[in-house]
Amino acid sequence: MRIAVAQLNLVVGDIAGNEQAIREAYVRGVSAGAEIVVLPELALTGYPPRDLLHRPAFLRANREALERLAAQTGEVGLLVGFVELNPVRPGRPLYNSAALLQHGKVVAIRHKTLLPTYDVFDEDRYFEPATSNAPVEFNGRRIGITLCEDVWNDGDLWPERRYRPEPAVELAAAGAEILFNLSASPWHMGKERTRHDLLGRLARRTARPVVYCNLVGGNDELIFDGQSVVMDAKGRLLMQGAAFAPDFRVVDTGLAGGMTARPVVAEELLYQALELGTRDYLHKCGFRSAVLGLSGGIDSAVVACIAAGALGRENVRGLSLPSQYSSQGSLDDARDLAERLGMEYGVVPIQPPFMAVKGQLREVFAGLREDVTEENIQARLRGVMLMAMSNKFGSLLLTTGNKSELAVGYCTLYGDMCGGLAVISDVPKTWVYRLARWINEDAVARGGVGPIPESTLIKPPSAELRPDQKDQDSLPDYEILDAILDAYVVEQVSPAEIVGRGFAVADVSRVVKLIDGAEYKRRQAAPGLKVTTKAFGVGRRIPVAQRWREGV
Repeated sequence: MRIAVAQLNLVVGDIAGNEQAIREAYVRGVSAGAEIVVLPELALTGYPPRDLLHRPAFLRANREALERLAAQTGEVGLLVGFVELNPVRPGRPLYNSAALLQHGKVVAIRHKTLLPTYDVFDEDRYFEPATSNAPVEFNGRRIGITLCEDVWNDGDLWPERRYRPEPAVELAAAGAEILFNLSASPWHMGKERTRHDLLGRLARRTARPVVYCNLVGGNDELIFDGQSVVMDAKGRLLMQGAAFAPDFRVVDTGLAGGMTARPVVAEELLYQALELGTRDYLHKCGFRSAVLGLSGGIDSAVVACIAAGALGRENVRGLSLPSQYSSQGSLDDARDLAERLGMEYGVVPIQPPFMAVKGQLREVFAGLREDVTEENIQARLRGVMLMAMSNKFGSLLLTTGNKSELAVGYCTLYGDMCGGLAVISDVPKTWVYRLARWINEDAVARGGVGPIPESTLIKPPSAELRPDQKDQDSLPDYEILDAILDAYVVEQVSPAEIVGRGFAVADVSRVVKLIDGAEYKRRQAAPGLKVTTKAFGVGRRIPVAQRWREGV
């Protein structure tokens, strides 16, 4: 079968815009001689629509758009994701569905069987699961239609399966000759390898070609990478879509696969994900420019590079906000970075307002020594300045804190946490360095100059809020901190087990205590782009007012 796979970047709630993009993909598929054009999961509504699904007008608009698309189809089929009403009670009011459109009408509808309700997913909140799924007759063949999670239930690949049914395997057993999967599968580091293994195993197990069309684009915290694939009946790769970009491919499932998956450079994929997530978050929210603080440190340097790549250097403004504790080296590094990137740059010292605030508080603080309070005043003054820039120029303020800092609370509420998007809040500090080195190496490989100064890469990290301050004055080395963070937050390993892996009791105890104690800060943080298997935010729901603590 000659199939067009339309990997699109769709906007949640923009049903008219999504409908137009789907129509254009269909016309392109017809011109390319495809028998059927395949779109991602919930293509009409965008994914995830979340509580927009509670709005009747939204649901009606989605169904009306489906009917209009159906009316414009001819001999070539169109397989598209949408939301269908469930007329049966008791039960949830909706289905996550796929419709096969052909000859001016809706030929068949199939519903999603496996509804993920873990991490960032909450589909059971809205959708009723399908209780059956039979193959569909299409042009003299029987095809199997599944949606995303329906193929993520390989008993041999996962140590523990979440569901009893195996919809794709059951469709093959019922006579489906080709298996289609309409997907909205968010990316995290390493996800593409897992998908290849999963889909290749499914094709080999069922002896059926597998056509997998994945969404691309950033929607709030989630980043969808595309990378759609088609496997032949022996599990060999026939086609792979672009990473982190829309793509349109036509493939014949009657051919033998054997192409090699593109080589993966982890840092490059991470950069592409963050760039796409930043661009889409701003543009889909109506912003065209960004502002950020440039401290001369590694975090703000990486965020500036991502923002310039995502939005264009002319749409990014950097601001240095030195205090009396800021080193000349940091100021030089910030200016050097801005000049190499070609972005607008300014300097607004915070020492005068800092001294004014201290003067205003002198009587209230009489007899008390300076401590973290004065450090936080500096951070909050920077937040005031940056938010003023955001308001005046209509630019979104990007925060520059990394996952390691957010984990242990090494950040200031209403200070450096001010902003509309936390670009690298799911990137551990050790990975920030890896990303920075890759950015420079990639620039050199393209014939340019690495934008991040070498001095930024090699100097000890510091918030520069007191004389000679270094991060490691109060934190373990980042290699140790990040390893404990990954074990405790991502793997959800107990502190005692982490110590059993060879980490010092004092380090584990301190880091875990800091992570547990900083939940109130994370609850008030800007939304962050998810790039690991467990990010802070919607996928990690720890109560703030709670007293459970697990010792070592």
